[in-house]
Amino acid sequence: MDETLDTSGLICPLPVLRARKELKGMSPGDVLTMISTDPVSAIDIPHMCETDGHELMEMIKSGAQITFYIRRK
Repeated sequence: MDETLDTSGLICPLPVLRARKELKGMSPGDVLTMISTDPVSAIDIPHMCETDGHELMEMIKSGAQITFYIRRK
């Protein structure tokens, strides 16, 4: 089942930690939509995906908000 995680207002390392926890509870192939306002997450989330084997499908920046679409491995 696809999920949405809003980490707005949280700073490094909390967005990555919350994303990992959320993805762990999801089934392979599910998509996590993650919202962040931490500018460092634009670096951290792609790195987490590469390290953990998840697919970063898309990253959209809109003002201070960054939305990630991550497919669980």
